[in-house]
Amino acid sequence: MKEEISQFMSSRFERQLPLIGHEGQKKLENSTVLIAGAGGLGSPAATYLALAGVGEIIIVDDDNIQESNLNRQFLHAAASVGHRKVYSAEKTLHKLAPDTSIIAYPTRIDQSSVHHLVRDADIVIDALDNYETRFILHDSAWDAGIPYIHGAIEGFSGQLTSIIPGKTPCLNCLIPAAPPSGKVPVIGATAGVIGSMQAMEAIKFLSGTGTMMAGRLLIWDGLLGRSEYLKIGRRKNCNFCSVHGEIRLR
Repeated sequence: MKEEISQFMSSRFERQLPLIGHEGQKKLENSTVLIAGAGGLGSPAATYLALAGVGEIIIVDDDNIQESNLNRQFLHAAASVGHRKVYSAEKTLHKLAPDTSIIAYPTRIDQSSVHHLVRDADIVIDALDNYETRFILHDSAWDAGIPYIHGAIEGFSGQLTSIIPGKTPCLNCLIPAAPPSGKVPVIGATAGVIGSMQAMEAIKFLSGTGTMMAGRLLIWDGLLGRSEYLKIGRRKNCNFCSVHGEIRLR
């Protein structure tokens, strides 16, 4: 465990230390964040967490970079098209924040891999683009007692909530059935807004600062320039909560 913040690190974080304190900064340095997805949401989430001084970031994505990704996935350069997203992200993040350990897994998240990926994380960020995988990741994080930051985007709009095992509604309460899969149109800045908010939720949780979006759903409409906050509760007939509802934050 890192007990002290060096003079260099203190200078680097001098704009955020008044907000989270040295103790909060040390908590970030000793934390591990799992980011599922190195794309539109994962790019801002990983960037701001690394720049904030999170000690270890695990990035999981089995995709290669496509040219159509480049309007929003700024961890990747045009010259990296065709390469693995996780290795491109690792390279970029190392340049931005060399003191953050980046662990890259070019792996598909499924029932056989998810428990190994989740087990060492202090918090999980859902930067995925399909709900089947989201449910697999969420269920594993819930059973392990690990907070799960859900974000999703389409067009000019996005949504965000923080799911705390045993304390908030689960993802299945919010989304009882997976929407149809497929590519959706998206403005790059939409991913930037929601992904940055996901990073903020993680920073608040890890540093012990502020109030999270737990039990609330943020719906952000970039086209109209407005946000709505909806209180969300458990569904009485939720098949997941009825079995797993007694899990507690570890």
